[in-house]
Amino acid sequence: MEFKDYNSFSLDWDDHFTEDVIRLMDAIEATPPTPPSPPSSSRKKRKSAVHHQDNLKTSRQLPHSILSPPPSFPSSFARCQSNTRLRYPPLRFGGHILYSFTEDEVENAAMELLKIVEIKKKEMGQVALGFDIEWKPSFQKGILPGKAAVMQICCDSQYCYVMHIFHSGIPQSLQVLLEDSEIIKVGVAIDGDAVKVFSDYKVSVNALEDLSDLANQKFGSNCRHWSLAALTEEFICKELPKPKKIRLGNWELYPLSNAQLQYAATDAFASWQIYQVLKSLPDAVKDPADKRSETISSQ
Repeated sequence: MEFKDYNSFSLDWDDHFTEDVIRLMDAIEATPPTPPSPPSSSRKKRKSAVHHQDNLKTSRQLPHSILSPPPSFPSSFARCQSNTRLRYPPLRFGGHILYSFTEDEVENAAMELLKIVEIKKKEMGQVALGFDIEWKPSFQKGILPGKAAVMQICCDSQYCYVMHIFHSGIPQSLQVLLEDSEIIKVGVAIDGDAVKVFSDYKVSVNALEDLSDLANQKFGSNCRHWSLAALTEEFICKELPKPKKIRLGNWELYPLSNAQLQYAATDAFASWQIYQVLKSLPDAVKDPADKRSETISSQ
């Protein structure tokens, strides 16, 4: 199968933002969103896809790195120490970004992902995928945002799949992957992503793990709402770039720009890597006083 190198694209759509548009983006960002009600089959979730161009019967050997063991983290994990003088280096996904656009290409990409998941299941027992979606925002009152346009899925530090579902739709194999209750999809505010996918495509995204909830579970906090950027700084000691020109840009246009592809892959990779760190940590030990108050309230 032939991979489409995303570096061959050179659209500079993001250079046409005016100062007025940037100010409007800031105003939209400052408005707190209304959390949607997730479908009953969902919990929470959210880069890299393949340009498949040869015959569907052609088989391709899966990359050797897929069989590699998952990354290991020190048993005595220490959270990053913030430095008021210095900023953390930016996080950037350095693996292969596999971009697919047509229905056949997305179908083939999803089939490959399913094969990877099966291999990893045999090796590790459980598989988690970094998951995220992007869509075109609306800057006009009364006009709704666009439908989910891009879906990015990261399976390890080597490969991220970016699927341009605005053009391809959600073909059968991708639907199977999303609805599989044994394949964990991880991200921040992932329930909202699942609701949008269901609303736009009538496909459920199951087996969701919200990283904000998981972080609170590990550190004994019930009220902190972590952003993906905050989790990245706290547990990876990197800064997650979130340029407004990219994040609030037009995700429906084909082809995606280099910057869009890198942004999407890095977000999904961040979710996957943060999950690897968090799942290696023990749950926080509850304060005895909290246990007593729970007992009293239940009586």
